[in-house]
Amino acid sequence: MALMITDECINCDVCEPECPNDAIYMGIEIYEIDPNKCTECVGHFDAPQCRQVCPVDCIPLNPNYSETQEQLLEKYKLLSNLKQAN
Repeated sequence: MALMITDECINCDVCEPECPNDAIYMGIEIYEIDPNKCTECVGHFDAPQCRQVCPVDCIPLNPNYSETQEQLLEKYKLLSNLKQAN
């Protein structure tokens, strides 16, 4: 599953630089996560880095984007190849 940021977000700015896929960005009012780029840090780290640094615990799984570990790993590989091509 991709992650999401809830409205409990305090815009502390610590999650965005931790994302290895550049999936986190500033939305209209709070930070948001692009589910097409979020791999839950699969391929990079053992745990989602945004969740590790979030001081208010406002980054749950996004129920609208259910993915297996294998699917997340494939997404990681695709994103890594796109970064290398640029």
